[in-house]
Amino acid sequence: MSTDLQTLAINTIRTLSMDAVQKANSGHPGLPMGAAPMAYALWTRHLRHNPHNPHWANRDRFVLSAGHGSMLLYSLLYLTGYDLPLEQLQNFRQWGSETPGHPEYGDTPGVETTTGPLGQGAVNAVGMALAEAFLANHFNRDGYNIVDHYTYALVSDGDLQEGVTAEAGSLAGLWGLGKLIYLYDNNHIHLDGPTDMVFDEDTIKRYQAYGWHTIEVEEGNDPEMVSAALIEAKNVKDKPTLISIHTVIGYGSPNKAGTSSAHGSPLGADEVKLTKEALGWPQESFYVPGEALEHFREAVDRGAVQESTWQKVFNEWAEKYPDLAAEWDQVMRGELPDGWDADLPTYGTDKQVATRNANGAAINAIAKHVPTMIGGDADLAGSTKTLINGEAFTGKHKPAARNLRFGVREHAMGGIVNGLALHGGIIKPYSATFLTFSDYMRPAIRLGSLMGIPTVYVFTHDSIGLGEDGPTHQPIEHFAALRAIPNLTVMRPADANESVAAWRTTMTLDGPAVLIFTRQNLPVLDNVEAVHEGVPHGAYILDDCEGTPQVILLSTGSEVHIAREAYQTLREEGVKVRVVSMPSWELFEAQDEAYKESVLPARVTARVSIEAGVTQGWHKYVGTGGIAIGLDRFGASAPYEVIYEKLGLTPQAVVDTAKSLL
Repeated sequence: MSTDLQTLAINTIRTLSMDAVQKANSGHPGLPMGAAPMAYALWTRHLRHNPHNPHWANRDRFVLSAGHGSMLLYSLLYLTGYDLPLEQLQNFRQWGSETPGHPEYGDTPGVETTTGPLGQGAVNAVGMALAEAFLANHFNRDGYNIVDHYTYALVSDGDLQEGVTAEAGSLAGLWGLGKLIYLYDNNHIHLDGPTDMVFDEDTIKRYQAYGWHTIEVEEGNDPEMVSAALIEAKNVKDKPTLISIHTVIGYGSPNKAGTSSAHGSPLGADEVKLTKEALGWPQESFYVPGEALEHFREAVDRGAVQESTWQKVFNEWAEKYPDLAAEWDQVMRGELPDGWDADLPTYGTDKQVATRNANGAAINAIAKHVPTMIGGDADLAGSTKTLINGEAFTGKHKPAARNLRFGVREHAMGGIVNGLALHGGIIKPYSATFLTFSDYMRPAIRLGSLMGIPTVYVFTHDSIGLGEDGPTHQPIEHFAALRAIPNLTVMRPADANESVAAWRTTMTLDGPAVLIFTRQNLPVLDNVEAVHEGVPHGAYILDDCEGTPQVILLSTGSEVHIAREAYQTLREEGVKVRVVSMPSWELFEAQDEAYKESVLPARVTARVSIEAGVTQGWHKYVGTGGIAIGLDRFGASAPYEVIYEKLGLTPQAVVDTAKSLL
């Protein structure tokens, strides 16, 4: 191929990106202009993808972790023939366009994950590579590599400064994810100036210490050098690779190239004009040379051949291994097998059970029937009870296991589990840690919710009920903080049977869920049928009176049992009272008005809620005529029974509050 055609193609990426940012008067032109040669080398010579089928299961994954450079990705998608017309590039960052300011999963064909908060995409890529390793081990047979692809991530200085990438990089090296390749856009520029103001470490040595193979490309404008580095990276089978590619941000701009002014603002009309002159480019906006477009569109035929070749091997494999093929079809559709819930346990009232233990039993009952359900914990398996019994553990150069050991890396754990879900084929990947450490995971949980992916975030040790560990480990504001995230279903079951019902419900949800469990033992509710019918509705009547109640007690989790004790006392005193167990506000809000009115009739204004957390949010349900009992303060270190008493979360407190409303 002629050097002139390569240059023409690369400059097409640069000018499309520059024009889109200028037209929007918003965006980041510098990264696309500087990284265009590496992107060109990857997308035209190495990336195995089919633009006419973005969901081909064995495609290579490309993640633009530096999501602020989104016009680089949009230009590539348009040029290589995805269903993203030029008009969408011209509508960059506008209402309703398929080209939002940062790449968003589900909005644009070919976008593998939502990126922009730096580090998240790089970590999602680790999860995708982990999924590839697991599924290859599960489905591949001698001579039939049904799962065999690479995961590439374009990362920036900012990505590699974020602590989450250090966590994930350490794990990727430990696991030996040889099909994970980072292209590091090493342009030495931040938004605020040169990176050496804050970042002068030897990144190559750091990643070598993590167990990565590393390559340095001194001339990022040379696609031949980039391509040679990619070939070397793909030949290293037992380590992920970091390719540090030295680039010039805003390349081609006479006055702004190599400076921070090219990072996060349009170049300006005058500088765009000068840049096009410097590149020998027509002044026409969004000009795409026919020769360059034809060259990029070779990806369509090439991708079709690659998928067709794979499909032939797949068909032979499916004929030889029909049971595996049936499972493949099912998991790639994200469907559950018949009888997946056949072994979910039911608990009697003869003994108390910590809901974390019921959680572990439910996971194992489901995992027995769902072979690609995998998950893990942040060095807390003995406490979270989330191990899949009898299954292997991840470890050094051992990524293909159902029990994922993340170590004390909560943030990376959340991002990696998101990557597992994004890859496809992994059913309900889950993570697990103590509820108070959900703070470390919040950015990943937020993005999982924004994308609407079927990830499960398990949290145990859910309240002051963990006792002597004290206020550092006792979550207080965390229920409210998680409920505040849109599109996230939060469930806090009250007993072992509600816990099983919560898992049953979670497995049928389309989006992400948080499951919250106790450390301490709790009584088992006596009406199992009502529990399993009620939990999917988010709230249901647990105990009731004849006729219209005078007062309604609402609660979640362990405090439901406090409400039930108060119920008995109030009944004995002649008060007509109802207890509502409310394991999920989000599920309750999804019910129709008739159901909500049947549980919380508007005419009953005397309402008391009780939950071992901040009272924020409860006033929506107790109203102006009710009272929320909770903890608008931090906890304490003591046996949990003492803490509950000292902080006023007792049956008598509920009784007194209810009577005060009457």
